[in-house]
Amino acid sequence: MRLCAGEASVGELADPFDMALPSFMKHIHVLETNGLVQSEKSGRVRTCRLNPDALVGAEDWFQQQRAIWEARLDRFEAYVMKLKKEREPAGRPSRTTKRKGAK
Repeated sequence: MRLCAGEASVGELADPFDMALPSFMKHIHVLETNGLVQSEKSGRVRTCRLNPDALVGAEDWFQQQRAIWEARLDRFEAYVMKLKKEREPAGRPSRTTKRKGAK
């Protein structure tokens, strides 16, 4: 989330985490390899920035996954409601059905 606000050095990014800088750099390298982050070394400081173009692809993937899971959850809800309806004794109103005279 820090890079959303703009460029930051690896040291600034690593500061809130309890891990060694070389270990943190491995994570940065993975993000760079996948095109999500770009970094540049100037002297002893490596500065990182987000690659917004790569995030468009990630956003598309998230939207596809969301649609898939919403459809699955809708089917699951329909299945649970069907089971609930099948288990209700005949002639007995469900808890969600209003009884005559109820306010």
